[in-house]
Amino acid sequence: MGCCSGRCTLIFLCTIQLLVALERQVFDFLGYQWAPILANFFHIIIVILGLFGTIQYRPRYIVVYTVWMALWVAWNVFIICYYLDVGDLTKDSDLLTFNISAHHSWWSEHGPGCVRREMTQPGVGTVDSQSYISVMGCLMEYQYIEVLHSGTQILIAVSSGVIPLYTHTDNITGRVSHSGSLVTVIVMAPCVWVIGRDIGEWIRRPRSVLYRPSCY
Repeated sequence: MGCCSGRCTLIFLCTIQLLVALERQVFDFLGYQWAPILANFFHIIIVILGLFGTIQYRPRYIVVYTVWMALWVAWNVFIICYYLDVGDLTKDSDLLTFNISAHHSWWSEHGPGCVRREMTQPGVGTVDSQSYISVMGCLMEYQYIEVLHSGTQILIAVSSGVIPLYTHTDNITGRVSHSGSLVTVIVMAPCVWVIGRDIGEWIRRPRSVLYRPSCY
């Protein structure tokens, strides 16, 4: 099976997206960030569908993937606004944990250079004593690490969403004779649109029915 530059690029970006999403999912699990965990889960499924659709010439999967990329960009913009305290959003809230726990980003205590110290308050006994966690010496604040993650996701999502519309699509128009009538053929990967001027309607045919090129 051949592979053109646009199709190979989309496969490569889907693979990168999958790896980055899995990495992000791991750290969101460690931080008990339930809203991002659900979003990452759906994102991983859609990326797998997009990858499968690109390899197997399934246009519907690619359409679903492209639409999801727009939603994914919007979600990551929200995450950026959340961690940068834009408007009424604040990173100190429990919004991402659905208000069921007080956990925050895993990077808030385990960021690069961070020194985590657990100090026990002098109390009556071990059972009633409370522990406080002090984090010092971080080279980068955790909110900027989260913003960097979301910015990377946006960059890859925009690139992946644009490729099916431009690079991944070949706009080739020609005329062929079909059943004795002159029709116009527009090749829009991964499908072929056949326009019969005598009937004045669009007839959509999958590429697998008309022909299967080596690449598109």
